[in-house]
Amino acid sequence: MARTVTIGRKGNFEMLFRALEPWHLLIILLILVILFGGKRLPDAARGLGRSLRILKSEVNQLHDDAPKPTPPAPLEGNVMPSTETKPTTQQHDA
Repeated sequence: MARTVTIGRKGNFEMLFRALEPWHLLIILLILVILFGGKRLPDAARGLGRSLRILKSEVNQLHDDAPKPTPPAPLEGNVMPSTETKPTTQQHDA
């Protein structure tokens, strides 16, 4: 059976994602409950949610505050024609 090796960020993410199985997540959840207790976990999740909302609003505000490129102003006054002469080709109908 051939095994493909992917190099780069996407490959690392896929390898990590395949390495975590549902029972791994249950063990992590159990450790969190033991460390923080059942009463503090909802408060921690609520605080994390608030922090993410604040971060998202700040990022959106930065994008809104970024200066938008303005179109070039139209030229005013007399516009001088180019002094270069281009050879012209004439076609004759036969």
